[in-house]
Amino acid sequence: MSVWSKMVTALRGNAHELGDALVDGNAMLILDQEIRDADEELKKSKQALAEIMAKQKLAAEKVANVGKKLEEYEGYVIRALDKGDESLAEEVAAKVAAIEEELDGEKSVEAGYAGSVDTLRKSVTQAEGQLKRLKQQADTVKATESVQKAQSAVAARYSGTDSKMRTATDSLERIKQKQAERSARMSAAAEMAADETTDELADKLRAAGITSSAHSAQAVLERIKAKKK
Repeated sequence: MSVWSKMVTALRGNAHELGDALVDGNAMLILDQEIRDADEELKKSKQALAEIMAKQKLAAEKVANVGKKLEEYEGYVIRALDKGDESLAEEVAAKVAAIEEELDGEKSVEAGYAGSVDTLRKSVTQAEGQLKRLKQQADTVKATESVQKAQSAVAARYSGTDSKMRTATDSLERIKQKQAERSARMSAAAEMAADETTDELADKLRAAGITSSAHSAQAVLERIKAKKK
């Protein structure tokens, strides 16, 4: 393969990939338009069905009218025969034969319309069911697409070391650490204040002669005597 052929093939491959990317990127828009097109085609089919049904109705009425006309002229034949007018009866019979031929033609037309109506009605019903299912599936696809986009956005927002979730968690831990340190300082200060209060009270009791110092000369002497025993 020549270099030029390879370049053409590469360009075709890129065009194909770009085309696929364009279709995938606008898949929902394309789906909506295709559903609208199908809906429009269904409306046209219904209009065509209505027109053919109207023609069938007119054809059926014409068949009925020709049938009445045929009965009328058959009655004329009978009346002519009753009067013994063979010639008139034969003339009217010829008219009856023409009417019968006309009736057969009208029946054929009406039957053709009836067949078309039956075929079209089945096709329209089938198309309606398919379009209904297609719209339901499209609604499901749209809902799924929205959920997946939301999930993707959340995952992208709260993933990685620089995510807002991670930085918020770090800030929360720093606040907790500072609160713990502050609590420890407050507890230590309270303990120190309690110790100072106890020392002051002991000093006051010794000064008043109520208690004696553990390190006074008398106390030391008494302790040493106790050891000698």
